[in-house]
Amino acid sequence: MERKEYTRYTREFKLEAVRLAAIGERPKAQIARELGIRVNQLRKWRLEFEQEERTGAPKQTLGVDDDLLRLRRENAKLREENEILKKWPSTSRGSRREVRLGRRCRLSIAVRSILR
Repeated sequence: MERKEYTRYTREFKLEAVRLAAIGERPKAQIARELGIRVNQLRKWRLEFEQEERTGAPKQTLGVDDDLLRLRRENAKLREENEILKKWPSTSRGSRREVRLGRRCRLSIAVRSILR
């Protein structure tokens, strides 16, 4: 079973979802379904905003340092993949339109099609 891609919601989206749930015109389950989230997520966001209101400091989100660390990891992975591809043996020494028949003999596809 494949995992769903993790979705990050903006602060504005979270605030609007919590506001809609607080108004109480519709059931929270219906609001959550319409927004494509779970009811527990609404509760969690509400508790986070209440905590933020009490302490006066917003919850720590991914900062520049975290983004930089993630990008460095990705860069290292891409460099490693690039090195592997550099070591991969090529199938043809000439252009892609040439077929190597032996050590010293090459037959160009264009010439071959003319000979037919």
